[in-house]
Amino acid sequence: MVAAGVAFAPPADAAARIETLIAAMTLEEKAGQLSCFNDEIRPVGAVFNPVVAARGAAAMLDDIRAGRVGMLFNGYGVAGARRAQEAALESRLRIPLVFAADVIHGCRTIFPIPLAEAAAFDPALSERAARAVARETAAGGIHWTFAPMVDVARDQRWGRVAEGAGEDVLLGSRLAAARVRGFQGGDLRRADAVLATPKHFVGYGAVRGGMEYAAVDMSDAELRETHLPPFAAAFAAGAGATIASFTDFNGIPVTANRHLLTDVLRGELAFAGVCVSDYDADRELIAHGVAADEPDAARRAILAGIDMSMQSGLYVRHLPALVRAGHVAVEAVDQAVRRVLALKEALGLFDDPFRSLDAGVETRATATPAIKALAREVATRSIVLLRNDGELLPLPRAGRRIALIGPFGADTANLNGPWSFAGDPRAGVDLATGLRAAMADAGGDAGALTVEAGCAVDADLPGGVERAVAAAHRADVVLLAIGEGGDMSGEGNSRVSITVPAAQQRLAEAVAATGKPVVVLLRHGRALALEGAVRDAPALLATWFLGEQTGHAVADVLFGRVEPTGRLPVSFPFATGQQPWSYDRRATGRPAPADSPMAPGRSHWRDAPDAALYPFGSGLGYTRFRLTDLNVPARIAIGAAVPVAVRVTNVGARRGTTLVRADIHDRVASRTQPVRRMKAFRHVTLDPGASSIVTLPIMARDLTIITARGDRAVEPGMFDVIVALGDQAPLVASFEAVARGSAGTG
Repeated sequence: MVAAGVAFAPPADAAARIETLIAAMTLEEKAGQLSCFNDEIRPVGAVFNPVVAARGAAAMLDDIRAGRVGMLFNGYGVAGARRAQEAALESRLRIPLVFAADVIHGCRTIFPIPLAEAAAFDPALSERAARAVARETAAGGIHWTFAPMVDVARDQRWGRVAEGAGEDVLLGSRLAAARVRGFQGGDLRRADAVLATPKHFVGYGAVRGGMEYAAVDMSDAELRETHLPPFAAAFAAGAGATIASFTDFNGIPVTANRHLLTDVLRGELAFAGVCVSDYDADRELIAHGVAADEPDAARRAILAGIDMSMQSGLYVRHLPALVRAGHVAVEAVDQAVRRVLALKEALGLFDDPFRSLDAGVETRATATPAIKALAREVATRSIVLLRNDGELLPLPRAGRRIALIGPFGADTANLNGPWSFAGDPRAGVDLATGLRAAMADAGGDAGALTVEAGCAVDADLPGGVERAVAAAHRADVVLLAIGEGGDMSGEGNSRVSITVPAAQQRLAEAVAATGKPVVVLLRHGRALALEGAVRDAPALLATWFLGEQTGHAVADVLFGRVEPTGRLPVSFPFATGQQPWSYDRRATGRPAPADSPMAPGRSHWRDAPDAALYPFGSGLGYTRFRLTDLNVPARIAIGAAVPVAVRVTNVGARRGTTLVRADIHDRVASRTQPVRRMKAFRHVTLDPGASSIVTLPIMARDLTIITARGDRAVEPGMFDVIVALGDQAPLVASFEAVARGSAGTG
């Protein structure tokens, strides 16, 4: 697997400038270029990590003037950035700073969390969103975003599931590339481009037990088949930086893992950009037990392939002495400095240190109507309709008494979810506001909406359930707004039990007991294990953390202004104890029959099948589609693409959009293979009664596997093609992969 990314090979004059600077730099100045610190000159107020090595703005400016800082991160605002850059230009060599931030799903305007956006299954939409976010981010004086997170995550207990694209390799790879293209645009030197940083290299999504920062153990084949492809796609799209995973990987923490950071990242993937440690991760090598002290940790990190040390200060404190003592070769330091300076050249900072630091642009390009409209569009496309018994939805915007019950009905504090960076909570549109606006726009009575919290996120409210039940009795339909609080997902928020909090579950049971039809509006940053009245509600919408346009987006879908087109990027389990679980799990020797998932002596838990409540790809619309006429050649030459065609018909009464996907199962291979794995997907929009032949080409590389010998190849034999709409029963066809010259029409 080779993914030739941006080499940051500067033109001859710029390369000469870099070499001249390196020759002129002291060891202390070189260590400074390899050190990045939390921006205390223009803090955003949010605390994303434990405070380490805080120094204050005045001391930080002094360090910048002394050449001891190469990058500042997680600050916002042009005025403070100009102040810091002016200090950098007062340093001996006048090397500009680069400003970075954890802009994960929006800067000032907060978009849906990446997991929610992944539910749209639309790389073009993700690219548009990243481009818009990049413009707003750059306007705030930021050159570099620590996104996208491209970790494949199969364990929903892990809090950082919220930051990625879910459990599937293909979807994760397509969205990784799209987001990189969007962030970086066509030219990194443009004032509205930001450098992308696919992270965390590599395997972070497979932490043991879903516990944050825990160890990772995996086979080489699993690494290459599942966890490397999204990085390869991101690097091929031009990403010029990456962040190393916090974790221990097969016994060696990634920050000190030369095999991963040099042999695999630099060699196998041909990555030529900058590799940054995660926050304080080099110092954490001591706690891991592989470094004796700070100098030893710094030595191990630089020799493994970490170019920049984040926040710990280890490089600036210890690298000069390590080089002078002969423990680190100066060539290793120079190579890291060369990469960092090449990155600054690629961003145009040597020619224009004040690039993206224009107060007028900051005012004009922040929180514009256009970016808010796009945030609303992305939010509506992210919503997944999981259940709609009796076609309860869409609701009419007038003529119904609606009770909006739950802690998230009139709440703005939990709209954005984790990593909302510089977002303004006051800009958020809560559910009640969005619903009332939609009802008023239709000429309905906004007063027909009653709002009751019923309980807090994880606690009862005095009399709350009683008031909620009374409101339900007075209503024609109940909207139950429940789920996770904004601080229950994201970094450091692993959960042992991924159920709805107990107080909210009690509220749901009491409301359901009224007998009124209930629509659950689930808020969450991961797949949840649903129980009781939540699981059994007549209608269920996965609404994730949708950002500041939440209320408008949910109203758009509830009232049918927008068709629900989202599909699950992660599988909702029957129970927490099934984790980790994914739709593309490997085959077992005793699979349970589909018509008897709890058959004795077969693969299942004692109290749950080897299946998901709502598997990857699940989702409904407000119309119905049917698949017929699946066409796949009987024989395919190894090395050729597989043409798959199927007829899709809208058999419902509304115009609608559906997602058609094609999965592959390799029947007999030298290593056990997934029961299915998605290889192609495509949206189709049809009027009622209309049909279309949809082609889903499966590329030759999509049939390759890591063989028992350890190489990547297509093994001859029979393959099943599984074509599906959401979680409907699929159509299945088969073909034989044969050596070239042996294929025929069959």
